[in-house]
Amino acid sequence: MKEETLVKVSGEMETCGKALLKLAEALRAKEETLAPEPQKNEPGSTKLTLEEVRKVAADKARQGFTEEVRNLIHRYGAEKLSGLDAAKYEAFLKDLEVMGHAG
Repeated sequence: MKEETLVKVSGEMETCGKALLKLAEALRAKEETLAPEPQKNEPGSTKLTLEEVRKVAADKARQGFTEEVRNLIHRYGAEKLSGLDAAKYEAFLKDLEVMGHAG
């Protein structure tokens, strides 16, 4: 390739790169404005997700409370954690957190 062609192509690549950066910034800004606000249950608290509850349940199972976790899921009316009513996540999580503490 001739040097003159290389200079032209490199300039076009630079222009393309700048355009891609601007596009990425615009998409990022749009994503931030479209991101949903966390829903509030009470002032200062957000709804729990299944993933958050699953993490605590998995931690308890790793600590040796697998059967207790399974029984707690059943007491809350579900066969498995994914079947647990989201309205019960907070109470379920509280029960999980005290699991294994003498009391």
